[in-house]
Amino acid sequence: MIMDKILHLVENISTKKRRMDTLTKFKDEKAVIGFIGTGVMGKSMVRHLLLGGYEVVIYNRTKKKAEDLLKEGANWGSTPKDVAERSHIIITMVGYPSDVENLYLGEEGIIHNCKTGCILIDMTTSSPTLARKIHKIGSERGIFTLDAPVSGGDIGAREGKLSIMVGGELEQFEKVKPLLNLLGTNVIYQGESGAGQHTKMCNQITIASNMIGVSEALVYAKKSGLNPDTVLKSITSGAAGSWSLSNLVPRMIQEDFTPGFYVKHFIKDLKIALESAKEMGIKTPGLELALSMYEELALKGEENSGTQAIIKLLEE
Repeated sequence: MIMDKILHLVENISTKKRRMDTLTKFKDEKAVIGFIGTGVMGKSMVRHLLLGGYEVVIYNRTKKKAEDLLKEGANWGSTPKDVAERSHIIITMVGYPSDVENLYLGEEGIIHNCKTGCILIDMTTSSPTLARKIHKIGSERGIFTLDAPVSGGDIGAREGKLSIMVGGELEQFEKVKPLLNLLGTNVIYQGESGAGQHTKMCNQITIASNMIGVSEALVYAKKSGLNPDTVLKSITSGAAGSWSLSNLVPRMIQEDFTPGFYVKHFIKDLKIALESAKEMGIKTPGLELALSMYEELALKGEENSGTQAIIKLLEE
């Protein structure tokens, strides 16, 4: 028993040393991190990389939205091609699968212009099928790709506490895990290419029905004459507890519908999940209901609101 504990301790120390060696290796070689997509979440993620001591080259379609990052030490890439040519590791965080496909596979995009041996990490929630396509094309050119979507919204990104779900080659995951640890506290390797995106679909399917439930509960609390804040104190620590209940219901109570995650992007995610589920012959009635409600919400002009705006449908 004592010997087992000693061996376990030695193994932990060895693992930590390997991770630190990898991080040191990147820095010793003056690895440049490219980051494309400095939106609500991407901006905070870049800040964590800068605080981690990395040189970061950023690109965003609207440069003005990235000016604060430039003042904080990031370098500007004039185009995705420019970022690709200057970087050793490239992280992308954009909106839609179509954006991902153009960004990676276009003639002026990443794969056609990055260095051999470059590691590409797409943190956009996108299609598992597209992730595998990008991986195949990248592999043929000597480029490594990981699909690594995240969960945690603007709060998780700001606090460096994202959950990161990674698909791709295990060896490449181990190389960049110290980097990902700067962005999240729950960084899990899920399997081969596409597995990260499939895991994110599980995440979004869970959230979809949960968002309906927490909204209905809040409306019920208000209609029955209860104080929503005290109700929240009682149910968040019980069996009903969830991230959405703890982080989004307080915003609903305050009628704060600013986006931690856009309605329009959630609709995109739910459509990908539904398409993938149908391909596997899975019935998802909860997912279908949630998608229909969010599409109705978008038609009412709320596509750029946060996902918590779903309560507006129930309060009408």
